[in-house]
Amino acid sequence: MTSRIPRDSRLRLVRTRPLAAAPQAMNQRRPRRPAPRPPEGTPARSELAKMARSGLADAARVARWADSALGPGRGSATSDGKATLSDATAGQAARELGVTAAQVLADWDTARLAGLIEVHGDTARPGWRLRAWNRDDSAVLRGWVALFDAWSLAHPEPAGQEHAAVAEVVSAMPQVLSFLQLSAGPVPVAQLLDLLEQRVTELRTERCEVPYGSQPEPGTPGAVPPAPDVVADTPLAPLLDWALHALASVGALTCGDGQATLTPLGNWAVWVKLEQICVAAQSPAGNIEQSAEGMLRGCARLRPNAARAEYRAWLAARPVGNAVTELLGAARGEDALLRGLAFEALRVVGAPAEPDVRGVAEEPTLRPYALLWLAEHDGADPEDAHEVLTRREATWLWVDTAAAVADHGEAPLLVRHLESAVQPTVPALLDEVRAVGHPRTVQVLVALAAAHPDPALAKAVRRAAFQVHTGGS
Repeated sequence: MTSRIPRDSRLRLVRTRPLAAAPQAMNQRRPRRPAPRPPEGTPARSELAKMARSGLADAARVARWADSALGPGRGSATSDGKATLSDATAGQAARELGVTAAQVLADWDTARLAGLIEVHGDTARPGWRLRAWNRDDSAVLRGWVALFDAWSLAHPEPAGQEHAAVAEVVSAMPQVLSFLQLSAGPVPVAQLLDLLEQRVTELRTERCEVPYGSQPEPGTPGAVPPAPDVVADTPLAPLLDWALHALASVGALTCGDGQATLTPLGNWAVWVKLEQICVAAQSPAGNIEQSAEGMLRGCARLRPNAARAEYRAWLAARPVGNAVTELLGAARGEDALLRGLAFEALRVVGAPAEPDVRGVAEEPTLRPYALLWLAEHDGADPEDAHEVLTRREATWLWVDTAAAVADHGEAPLLVRHLESAVQPTVPALLDEVRAVGHPRTVQVLVALAAAHPDPALAKAVRRAAFQVHTGGS
């Protein structure tokens, strides 16, 4: 019988990874879908990028001015910590650029929506797309698509309209745009109005709730007269006119003589989004129709590129705000794997998700993921983003990732995950894991002890699991 002497096994230091490692172990090869070809007559990407650069030239000019004139020690972008350019700064830009202050404000908003400018507090800095503007067609097209996705923010809605009716029109416009794209030519606005009214009626029917139980007949004692449905009575023609002009303002379509026509850029963007939806619809789980949680579970076994395609398709079928809310709701659940995948999907969302991600950065369960997301969004190299985490936050994330591996991965992967800990030794890791207070600590340690081939190390891990379970030291 050989003697087993406990050893202080050294851990190899590698960067803490923000993602649950489980999906990497469970990835399965799937047949590649041939890359779809855009409709006949669609300009080449280089021509589309040239159109986008032309349409966003004024916004890029303001962004470059902000890069040189604003920043720490040079000037403030805003006076109230919000993203709206201050009047004083707008006046300065107008004088230096030779345009009106109103034009500067409009171009500033466009630059923000296209990701050419990022505002943090009272300072502004160029977005990564501006750095790549002259040499990277993909960056330019992504910037234009970001503006296209934010069309409802680029052009103020009509005054006095019901917010619920505006939200319905925004939710219904993807179907209107799809019809325009499939029509491949001018479409009468009256026909688009009929389609919009049908789609809004469908949306109202889908969310209709019928109360259970008997209801008092109208006119009987205790019966409450129904409140007038202000939203249902809102005429949609003015809102369609607003939506078409907003889309025209971002360069997605043209309006005139009672007809609307998609521009080459708008036609291409709608086609891309339809293709994304088709990709998801062809998946075995039908992820496009799933909730955020169902979609993430359906993506868990996909390779990273395939999963990102699924995220894009799922996002394309929903208003961005609703999608972000759903993803964060899924991230708050008990499944750590879904937490990591939810923030991967939020990386695909990009800048529109920033306010919501900042809003959850103080929630202990989501904080490490949110800090990593924000660091990468702010331009940090993904390899170095983990440096924004404190030692405690990094340890909490290590346990959370280990929980995902224990639930969905394989034993060898859990053993390899041990190497990603920031602590230099197993005893140091166990001490900090016990102190961090993760709710899955016991299960993670038990699973690690069962999986590890080193008997001495497994024994130490089991002892730590018992101490956490009993509250001992």
